[in-house]
Amino acid sequence: MNNADIRRISIAGCVLLVVVRLSIGWQLLYEGLWKFSTQGTAKAWTAEPYLKNSQGPLRDYYRGLTGDPDDLRDLDFDTIEARWIGWAERFKKHYGLDEGQSKTLDLMVKGPKEFARKLEQLPPGVELKNTLAKAIKYDPKRKLLIVDGKRHLTPREKRDLLKLVKFDEAKDSLNELKDPIIKAYVDTVQKIYLMQSRLSYLEQAKATLQGDPKLAGKVNEKQKGTIDEKSLGQIEFYKKRLKRYEENLRNAKTHFDREHLNYDWKEIQKLRSELVGPIRKLEADLQWKAEKLLTTDQLAKGPLPAQRTAIRDIDLKTMWTLTIVGALLIAGLFTRVAALAGAFLITQFYLSYPPFPGYPQPPGPEHSLIVNKNFIEIMILLAMVFLPTGRWFGLDALFPNWLAGKKPLDDRV
Repeated sequence: MNNADIRRISIAGCVLLVVVRLSIGWQLLYEGLWKFSTQGTAKAWTAEPYLKNSQGPLRDYYRGLTGDPDDLRDLDFDTIEARWIGWAERFKKHYGLDEGQSKTLDLMVKGPKEFARKLEQLPPGVELKNTLAKAIKYDPKRKLLIVDGKRHLTPREKRDLLKLVKFDEAKDSLNELKDPIIKAYVDTVQKIYLMQSRLSYLEQAKATLQGDPKLAGKVNEKQKGTIDEKSLGQIEFYKKRLKRYEENLRNAKTHFDREHLNYDWKEIQKLRSELVGPIRKLEADLQWKAEKLLTTDQLAKGPLPAQRTAIRDIDLKTMWTLTIVGALLIAGLFTRVAALAGAFLITQFYLSYPPFPGYPQPPGPEHSLIVNKNFIEIMILLAMVFLPTGRWFGLDALFPNWLAGKKPLDDRV
């Protein structure tokens, strides 16, 4: 085969190469536009799940791009508190909430500093002291019974307050009380208990992550100094399993080792979902209820822009690259550069979940070894870098040859 044969491409070949370029361009453009269209919806597209489940030699690199590959930040109350409070401030600013709306949102997120009910006086002989004094107080000047907004009353403390006037909710009825002072006291205690029993979203998150012994563990003072002093909660158990998995993965040598670790990884992800799920549900519920505070004019301002994070930057770069590269390939404009950029982007998809021997296959019906759909598309795009398809059919025909001094390949065909 001589050089003339290499340079000779039939009309049908040129047409098919252009069709292939247009097809890949359309696929990339549509992917980018579809991902953009989901933003602001309840199921906005993100590369986060794909990157977090990356496999292969570059697993740590791609998972690290998310900033929090194991969702440990969703299991740390201090991080959640800062995130939700920051979100509330951005929500107020974006929609221009008035004073009443802002106060309601703050109560939803953080709760009030105190819960108070009007009470003219305490019954004679009633003193709020010892442990009760830490939970509740009476302000004679303002004539208010007050519960600390950060502490709350326990059911036992409520019973102790009612016992001060010899009232038992299980046996006695409020309507049967004849003394108006005692009746007002019992009624106020019951109502303030009901009022303060509604936890703010941050308090619910704290109760879940730090107050639930099943998740946070439990300290047994009676066993202090022994191995039974603290029982392991699911959060700590999850962290230990992650650490053990990473150590075993680094030491895995055989296909059997990786298969076993793949099963272990699925169990870890199930545990992660069980731990993170309730917190994510609280966050989504908070945002949904906050939107219900908005007026029609405020809703017209559109969704609150997502905060710029590591994963958000990756999402935006991916969506814009898909859209721009796809549009350029369809238009036949800067075709070689667009094909090279497209090949680079799809290479990232390929390497984050490569079909290499000994590594788990990506989810879906496809089964590949080394060569998969991404690999084939990369090869086609790289071929486009060396073919003037944009000159055969595209806007590149309107521009001078990029390689000055050389005759365009299409002129020699």
